[in-house]
Amino acid sequence: MTERAQLLLMRALDGELAGDERKEFERLLQTDTAFNVEWERLKRLKGLTDSVTFRTPPDEIWEGYMDSVYRRVERGVAWILLSIGAIVLVSTGLWEAGKALFIEDDVAWYIKGSILAVFVGGAILLVSVAREKLFMHRRDPYKDVTR
Repeated sequence: MTERAQLLLMRALDGELAGDERKEFERLLQTDTAFNVEWERLKRLKGLTDSVTFRTPPDEIWEGYMDSVYRRVERGVAWILLSIGAIVLVSTGLWEAGKALFIEDDVAWYIKGSILAVFVGGAILLVSVAREKLFMHRRDPYKDVTR
């Protein structure tokens, strides 16, 4: 089967055939038996996949999952490992960039100072936002309310 025929099959399944493509598709259905067999197979498959739905678990399962120690420990450990790895990588990258920048003599002093100010300001802002989020999370009166 040609790529054009496969493209027409997919567009027909999605209901996206234009006028000329529709005529070409119908002509292929009438003249090519392999095309016709493939079209019937794809229609059955699409009908089957359209009828499949996922069962939604009961609310009791979700409530038990959200309160489970395993979930909290698992996510906590994952976040700690991710944070440590990111801190090490970013710190090493900034350290190496800083060494290379400040060792170079052809970079003007005000450029070096501006870059240093951006990094220090960014670090202070990052710590400030993290501290505020932690402070608000600990004192959030609605954190135990479920939707």
